[in-house]
Amino acid sequence: MNVRILSVHLGRPAPVQLGARTVTSGIDKRPVPGRVPLGALGLDGDHVLNTRHHGGPDQAVYLYTAPDYDRWTEELGERPAPGTFGENVLLGGLESAGVRIGTQLDCGDARLEVTAARIPCATLAAHMGDPTFVRRFAALRRPGLYARVLRPGTLGAGDPVTVHPAPEGAPTAGEVFDLWFARRRDPARLRELLAYPLAARLREDVEGWLKKGK
Repeated sequence: MNVRILSVHLGRPAPVQLGARTVTSGIDKRPVPGRVPLGALGLDGDHVLNTRHHGGPDQAVYLYTAPDYDRWTEELGERPAPGTFGENVLLGGLESAGVRIGTQLDCGDARLEVTAARIPCATLAAHMGDPTFVRRFAALRRPGLYARVLRPGTLGAGDPVTVHPAPEGAPTAGEVFDLWFARRRDPARLRELLAYPLAARLREDVEGWLKKGK
């Protein structure tokens, strides 16, 4: 498996129009040259404004992949610019939906652990200029990957990535993405998911679904 970093992106605060409201968001990520330090809360110089739903140690880095961009190119009729989906790192050689929670990625001298899939939100739709984009993102099933930082380091374009797969029974990013949109969920499977290193927000969702019995 030939996986490497294609580009690294940082977001600066910028206004986004959410209906009648204007909010400030860091979703507009742009590629940066050179090596970027990575700590427990993400890349130096990156801005996360909505800390209720984004960021934190369990979602310190958002990864997207070139094969996912290939599919969006078919969907949109042109290739989106790197960083379009708000990702910090664009990887070549992986498709996000098939990557399991708990997979570890050695990127340069840093190590990441996959914790969750990205769930689309109104900010992403506004950033894309398409009010239907949440539904389109869900239908295309190319979620990207949130990760925690197990070992700080630096990242740069061209860095090779060594993939340490999670156990076979671990949920894929595609599975946990689908659970968000499901009408009914298997309680036995939900209980199994709690054994894996889920992001804190995803763990709360799973526990909430179990309590509600759906």
